[in-house]
Amino acid sequence: MDVTDSESTYSSYVALGDSFTEGLDDPDPAGGYRGWADRLAEHLAASTSTSTSGLRYANLAIRGRLLGQVVAEQVPRAVELRPDLITLAAAGNDLLRPRADPDRLAVVFEDAVRRLRATGAEVLLFTGFDTRDVPVLRRIRGKAAMYNLHVRSIADRHDCRVVDLWSMRTLLDPRAWAPDRLHLSPEGHRRVALAACEALGIEATGDWREPWPAAPPVDWLTSRRGDIEWARTYFVPWIQRRLQGRSSGDGLTAKRPDLHPF
Repeated sequence: MDVTDSESTYSSYVALGDSFTEGLDDPDPAGGYRGWADRLAEHLAASTSTSTSGLRYANLAIRGRLLGQVVAEQVPRAVELRPDLITLAAAGNDLLRPRADPDRLAVVFEDAVRRLRATGAEVLLFTGFDTRDVPVLRRIRGKAAMYNLHVRSIADRHDCRVVDLWSMRTLLDPRAWAPDRLHLSPEGHRRVALAACEALGIEATGDWREPWPAAPPVDWLTSRRGDIEWARTYFVPWIQRRLQGRSSGDGLTAKRPDLHPF
């Protein structure tokens, strides 16, 4: 699907968040991860609205970051950089924790949105994914839904655009996800980038709603074996890191900490 909005002009873009925005699990041939934010930057750079002056792009997202860390570490830098466009997706890691309170998280999130909008930047927000078909994570579905309502309300109050990941039913297909079932596959990231373009009114070729090709059915036993392997390979190590107070992002820095031509 081609989407065009002649008034959408962005010459600088800063992405804030955690592993979702950093780009896990979408390997970049040049090294590291690509992800939907890099793919969105590609669409912005290629669009007729930015081609005359070029696009400058920074990605401050770091895997494992909690909402409070995103607000403390990344929001001030984004305010300092003063880009035309900011994307903010955060609190997913918070919601995975047993004592997560969507109402309290929303207060922190709204303060960040208020500060970002005060710069004059367009701010694009994201709801969380629907976790109904993900083992273990389906238990946080109610909290995620409540937080999503807050995100949409905050967007309304501060005149922000929203990418509603919960409503993207194509992302319920297992092929939209990496083997760890926590991060998107390259195709999942491609579709999210297209949805972001649609929300912003940016010209993009492709449609995130495109049906998936038919896939062979998976029998019950094979599916359960896959669940056991997933738990052994990914879920247990994640629990161990939580118990040890470690994060997958410990010691890491942002992959694009400054606004540079893309």
